Amino acid sequence: MATSEALHVIESSDSPQQVDLDRCVHCGLCLNACPTYRELHLEMDSPRGRIFQMKQVAEGAPITDSYREHIDLCLACRGCESACPSGVSYGRLVEGARAQIERNTQRPWRERVIRDLVFKRLLPSRTLLRIAGLKLRFYQASGLQRFVRGSGLLREFGRLGELEALSPQAETPFFFDQIGRVFPAQGTHKHRVALMAGCIANICFSRLNEATVRVLQANGCEVTVPGGQTCCGALHVHAGIRDTARELARRNIDALAGGGYDAILTNAAGCGSTLKEYHDLLEHDPVYATRAVEFVAKMKDVTEFLAGIDLNPPMGEVRATVTYQDSCHLAHGQRVRSAPRELLKRIPGLTFREMPLADICCGSAGIYNVVHTDMSMALLEKKMASVNSTRANCVATANPGCMLQLRVGVARHGQGQRVVHVIELLDEAYGAAKKTDAADAKRLPVHTG
Repeated sequence: MATSEALHVIESSDSPQQVDLDRCVHCGLCLNACPTYRELHLEMDSPRGRIFQMKQVAEGAPITDSYREHIDLCLACRGCESACPSGVSYGRLVEGARAQIERNTQRPWRERVIRDLVFKRLLPSRTLLRIAGLKLRFYQASGLQRFVRGSGLLREFGRLGELEALSPQAETPFFFDQIGRVFPAQGTHKHRVALMAGCIANICFSRLNEATVRVLQANGCEVTVPGGQTCCGALHVHAGIRDTARELARRNIDALAGGGYDAILTNAAGCGSTLKEYHDLLEHDPVYATRAVEFVAKMKDVTEFLAGIDLNPPMGEVRATVTYQDSCHLAHGQRVRSAPRELLKRIPGLTFREMPLADICCGSAGIYNVVHTDMSMALLEKKMASVNSTRANCVATANPGCMLQLRVGVARHGQGQRVVHVIELLDEAYGAAKKTDAADAKRLPVHTG
């Protein structure tokens, strides 16, 4: 058997492994950490219930529509991992189950076309993403979106209208133009880092990516945005499309090879969780397995990186009362909880208030709010009750998907709160310091000889 054929056989064996399934002792401590169980109170929609079903399939039971529905309804937020005393890697199990379902499911042709278009063509292609972004920008900036929303037409289209309300804002100029550039450190050069710019983030979070570069520069980092990078593959992994995710992982590893970076950074917690697990994704690849381990060793969330260095002064005041929403794949997937909070507390003038149930999923979960809108919105309503209870006027998080979801939450259930990334508040603090310095310089007396 040729090497490529052997590799394909190994890689297409993705499924929940018996040794991992057997680690679950069905104690039930995961139940209260599971958003779908908290909402539905159904055993089959809890982590241990889903693991029970996975075991049945592993032992020869057929993959039924019921099984698909219970696995698909999982947010893969991995809150159960934080609660589990046995160390069950539930994220790996559910991703394996979805890959197994994907291989053994004949989807309707329309669904196949959409999945192929989105996962295999759109997300990995800068050209197609740019075209889609320009169309979205025209729809929003031309007044067409305002007209459609004000006319009531969306009510006639049911689910399509719900999805339109969840659409993100396109931010021009797109960040695509910055990919391939190197941004010099400000002041003393301390670190050389690479930034993973994402895929959709280059359209809808261009300003966040720019703020990330500025904050890193302000802290002595030379920032490279590698030209060969592509989508991280997180959405593909969550959807069970692991072969495409592996192709993207190899492209990203190649793009950063030989860069000599001190760290590889991302500002998207969902992307970071997958990027930090490339070694699992490529563990059977004879060419990339070792390289993936080396890549993962340098991979960090940007809040994790910044909290681990001495932030450069000065920062100006940011007058805001802020609460923090844990991004699931940062808190549970990467076990990074204190870093974002530490950064917020370092900002002068900022008042921090902890919200209750901060690490329960907001309902975003990649494209979950698109495919399971009703469940997503039910979870979001509860999240906003937690947010409102703090009386904060600003909600910070560490993941673009959470930001989109929380903005919808504020519009529907909030009290006018502003939704931002932690990095954006740091960027404002550094910007405020520069404005203060400039104002002070203008007030300095001019001495003439």
